[in-house]
Amino acid sequence: MWTTIKRGLFKLGTLAKATGLAATLGVIEMVSSSRGRRVLAVLALTGLTVGFVVARPIRSIPAGTAGVRVNRLTGGMTILDEGWALALPGIHEFRTYPLHDQVYRPADAIKSTGAGAYQSVEGLSLGIDITVRWALDPEKMSKAARLRPDELEHDLVQPTVDGALHRAFAQHTVREIFATHRAPIQKGLEDELRAALAGEGVVIKAVAIGGIDLPTQYKNGLEALLSEELSAEKMRYTLELKEKQIKQSELEGEADKVRREKAAAATGAEQIIAAKSQAEAMQHVLPLKEKEIEQKRLEAEAARVVRIKQAEGEADARRIEAGGEADSRRKLADSDAYRLDVTGKATTEQMAREAALLKHNPLLIQKALADKLSDKISVIIAPPNTNGFFASGLLGGSTTTPPAPAAGGSEE
Repeated sequence: MWTTIKRGLFKLGTLAKATGLAATLGVIEMVSSSRGRRVLAVLALTGLTVGFVVARPIRSIPAGTAGVRVNRLTGGMTILDEGWALALPGIHEFRTYPLHDQVYRPADAIKSTGAGAYQSVEGLSLGIDITVRWALDPEKMSKAARLRPDELEHDLVQPTVDGALHRAFAQHTVREIFATHRAPIQKGLEDELRAALAGEGVVIKAVAIGGIDLPTQYKNGLEALLSEELSAEKMRYTLELKEKQIKQSELEGEADKVRREKAAAATGAEQIIAAKSQAEAMQHVLPLKEKEIEQKRLEAEAARVVRIKQAEGEADARRIEAGGEADSRRKLADSDAYRLDVTGKATTEQMAREAALLKHNPLLIQKALADKLSDKISVIIAPPNTNGFFASGLLGGSTTTPPAPAAGGSEE
């Protein structure tokens, strides 16, 4: 068998030598001609392109991440920011790590029946929803990179966090974890994890304890106990409230009493001050009242004198008016008598003249009478004994002469 292997190796070595010699002769033949050189250049360029694409010597660092380049020859390490970086194949080893905050949440420890459930000091299984927010420290990232983990969360953060959580909860009772010591436990976990991972270049931002899943029987008993404690606490607060209400009522009654006393004292003081003010005011008011009375008496006396003077003036005026009126009436009477005398004389003289005129001209009476009656009567029939004058009876004339027959007439 060993001989067979040697023969196979000898044949492979002979084949490799032949292949290398043939390739050397082919390259020499290609270099000797221009066409061969062009083909060789194309093959070399193609090989370089394929090697560049496969080796990827230029790497891109996205935003929010940092690159770590490790030199395999010298062992040096370079932290690179976002952008482009050179990583030579076979010389450099290139890794990228996110710089943003990341969250680790143990999913198998949320339920009390889960595989990663926590144990309390009593030995009970607890399901706790815990969230750990962490990030890489850019200044200390080289320490985490030297560990060369493929996944920092799985290879570095998760084991450290799980160990710290199990140790912390195993030191406390279920009651302390569930009710009384949750905040101190959370603070202790944050401090412990920060101290444990700070040297590895990992920064713990916060640890949050969410819901707690208790065993069913313990949950029922704890709820009943909490209900009793809440009832007792409620009763205690109720009693304190009643005491405070009683104390408040006493204080309010005392305050009301003091307030009424002060109000009564203030009212009495106000009345005393008002009485004093009224007495002082009366000292000034009485003289004023006396002066007002004296002033009213003088005003009444002055008004009486004024009324007397007015009455005397009115009486004198009426007497003067009566005398003037009597003189006026007397003068009017003298004037009327003088007028009647003058008128009578003028009438007498006129009648005397008219009588003399009528005596000489009797027909004037008939003419005047006709003028008076001309607007009413157009034809007058005189009696037979009027001698042609129908108004002879008015003048007292004789009626011995028979009247002449008169022509017929009409009266309207």
